[in-house]
Amino acid sequence: MPPKSSLMMDKKKNYTIVFSGLKNGIHHFEYELKPSFFELFETEQEFRNPDIQAVITLEKKDTMLLFHFNLSGNVEVDCDTTGEPFALPVTSDYDLIVKFGEEYQDDGDDIVIIPFSEYEINIAQWLYETVILAIPTKKVHPDVLNGSMQSDILEKLQELQPTEKDEVQDDEPTDPRWDQLKKLLN
Repeated sequence: MPPKSSLMMDKKKNYTIVFSGLKNGIHHFEYELKPSFFELFETEQEFRNPDIQAVITLEKKDTMLLFHFNLSGNVEVDCDTTGEPFALPVTSDYDLIVKFGEEYQDDGDDIVIIPFSEYEINIAQWLYETVILAIPTKKVHPDVLNGSMQSDILEKLQELQPTEKDEVQDDEPTDPRWDQLKKLLN
């Protein structure tokens, strides 16, 4: 049986676009990014059950390739406030310019240089990164945002939320330095 990394590389070939036989102009490619796609990468994701459609538009020119990635779908995440799982919509657009040069160079965010001798390009890593970057750092259940979520955690947070009576009373002495800073904020 071949090593695991060899199998992963073979499966990543499904995301290789052979551009040498394509005519100049616009070409479309579609991919479904399911759990098996994310298993190709040896990192742990903060989401489950991805179901993302990727539409790739490639404009081939004599001197470069222009890629437009359009991703949309859902992933399952846990709410950072309540811990409740929910389907998080994922949408993202990303443009990538691939130019030809003497040697491979990937220094910029959206410009890559590949050798003149190349005839194909694998887009798996860009697909993966586009999805990862589309997931917000703070994930809040939509029912928390609209106020309809009922949860023990939310009730406890509401109970612990500071009230006006918790703030400093006017008759208590305060630090004059803070008083001056408060004036700046008002």
